[in-house]
Amino acid sequence: MANLYRLAAPILRALDPERAHGLTILALKWGLGPTAQQHDPENLAINVLGLQFPNPIGLAAGFDKNAEVPQAMLQMGFGFTEVGTVTPQPQAGNPKPRLFRLVDDQAVINRMGFNNQGLEAAIQRLQALPSKHGIVGANVGANKTSSNRIQDYVVGIRKLWTYADYFTVNVSSPNTPGLRGLQDKESLDELLREVQAVRADCRQEYGTHKPILLKVAPDLEDGAIEDIATLVIDHQIDGLIVSNTTIGRREDLKSPLASETGGLSGVPLFGLSTDVLAKFYRATKGSVPLVGVGGIASADDAYRKIKAGASLLQLYSALTFQGPDMIMRLKEGLSEALVRDGFARLSDAVGIDHK
Repeated sequence: MANLYRLAAPILRALDPERAHGLTILALKWGLGPTAQQHDPENLAINVLGLQFPNPIGLAAGFDKNAEVPQAMLQMGFGFTEVGTVTPQPQAGNPKPRLFRLVDDQAVINRMGFNNQGLEAAIQRLQALPSKHGIVGANVGANKTSSNRIQDYVVGIRKLWTYADYFTVNVSSPNTPGLRGLQDKESLDELLREVQAVRADCRQEYGTHKPILLKVAPDLEDGAIEDIATLVIDHQIDGLIVSNTTIGRREDLKSPLASETGGLSGVPLFGLSTDVLAKFYRATKGSVPLVGVGGIASADDAYRKIKAGASLLQLYSALTFQGPDMIMRLKEGLSEALVRDGFARLSDAVGIDHK
């Protein structure tokens, strides 16, 4: 299967990025994706958020918006996968073209706008997963035309409660006008209060606990980081995903597509997202599990995120340029780095830069 990907890769890269992505999803649905042939290194297993992860490498939201291929991605070797962003009602997203490969920069710019088929479509697919399927999270968002965006998050969590292993509250996409305003202190306080309330209701109704994480932008001032950290702790939110795409970082890009509007991901985001990750680790004094996202393209990048404070990692853009073989390379390299530095397990290295 890996050989099949190598044959198809030049064709996919010659296509419009969104069309190539659609064909990739279709191939995965047909069972044409690669399957990991090796067991995960034992030192990469980690228990965090009340869940046991076989390895810390996860697929970020945005790849599988409609929960079409979570099983295929887990079989590829990811330790967990996150579907979405899912909004209560289907929406088309922003006008095309809205996805751009910056090959010279190993980066991607997108202004997708939460295009997805809505909650009901995601629920139907998640219902069909086998009972033993690995860890699948659901990333929930608000519809662009919603009159009550906070309630959109409440509805998403409530309706998906029995179908996902954890939830991500996405208030950090730059492609839905006004959405990042929910990161402001007063708005976020209200949002997290409502999220906490729906979690309590679902826990009582279904008798199950599900972790809830907040996904934040990398374009935050230090004061905002402190405010968010305080609110996350006060509202007992289980974790933070740091970070989403950036609306800055264009000045050093080489690609002629660098001027496209939207969120930038990939290699140019690594430094900024890792700095913000470290700031959140310090702001929470290591008490809140962090998921490190942004620019991971090598095992060294992954290890630097772990040492900066991440217990788990997510990637997406690097798959565009390196393909699925990179998953095993990351796991092998990260395992070797832990052994080299004398860490018996991954959790021993988390946040070591601050100790």
